[in-house]
Amino acid sequence: MPEALTIDGRKQRCKFRAWHRGTREADYTIGGFFDRYHEQWGAEELAWFEALLEEDDVHILAWAFGTEPVPPRFQGELIEKMQKLDYVEIPR
Repeated sequence: MPEALTIDGRKQRCKFRAWHRGTREADYTIGGFFDRYHEQWGAEELAWFEALLEEDDVHILAWAFGTEPVPPRFQGELIEKMQKLDYVEIPR
């Protein structure tokens, strides 16, 4: 039950889902974005990211790389930050 989780619990679940997408490209893009920005997020930003995680990787990556238009529900500051992400720390 998502409504029963705390913000920290939701962030932990998002971190796992962001870093376990199925391809390295998606893991690094989505997981790296999460790692860079999640500490600044409140409930609204977290809800946006949770909705984003429900989308197919091919679409998320296309929006992040600017090869496909971003749907109105995901437009805004957060996707713009993802589009500008130029470095992610790769866990070893």
